[in-house]
Amino acid sequence: MCKYTPNRQVIESELSIGRLQPGNSACSTRGVGSRLWVVLWATACFAQPYEVGATIGYGAYRNATVIAPAGKAEAGFGNRFAAGAILGEDLYRHLSGELRYLFQDGDPFVSAGGKKGNVQGQSHAVHYDLLFHLNGRESRWRPYAAVGGGIKYFRTTGPAPSPQPLPSIVTLTNENQIRWLVTAGGGVKYRLYKHVSVRGEFLDYITPFPHRLFVPAQGGTDRGIFQQFTPMFGIGYTF
Repeated sequence: MCKYTPNRQVIESELSIGRLQPGNSACSTRGVGSRLWVVLWATACFAQPYEVGATIGYGAYRNATVIAPAGKAEAGFGNRFAAGAILGEDLYRHLSGELRYLFQDGDPFVSAGGKKGNVQGQSHAVHYDLLFHLNGRESRWRPYAAVGGGIKYFRTTGPAPSPQPLPSIVTLTNENQIRWLVTAGGGVKYRLYKHVSVRGEFLDYITPFPHRLFVPAQGGTDRGIFQQFTPMFGIGYTF
């Protein structure tokens, strides 16, 4: 660290006996220049660009089954549009992280033997994904694989059907529930301009059965997990 010495006589004395050599001082132009170069190099190497973005897509479900003594029924959510937001950080050359939100406008329903009932509803997913990039930051094209986890909030916005369509197998309620979430998929980013990129991707949103929304009849049980297959397109701004 550079120190300032206001006493000129002390400096002249040190120079006269050879303890202080001009140019060897930590405050010399060469010393300051070397330190500045190191700081700039470290900043360039360890800079972590951030990204904000938005996505639009379509959520298609692989639904579950409820099995009861009276028969079996499909329990699931409707296939509808999805929209989301992204806050990302380019952590390393081939690894980035993204905090994401996704809204999907799918109604809960039950169906069997030509009978069907539904409740107005939607889902809200919040998750953090790690993206493993095939190419480095300098490439325009960056294919990636993604994996992550978070929570998914299943929310109903209307009354339960009355009468119930399949009361001897499963009851459809207007309850809300939060379930854990696992995400997996991949895609590709393309840099249009210095700070603007677009992406196409496919993510699988995997959650366990939300028992508060679908209640099996006495002696019944649920089978399977819910998968929301979601192709999306997005745009992002890097800063």
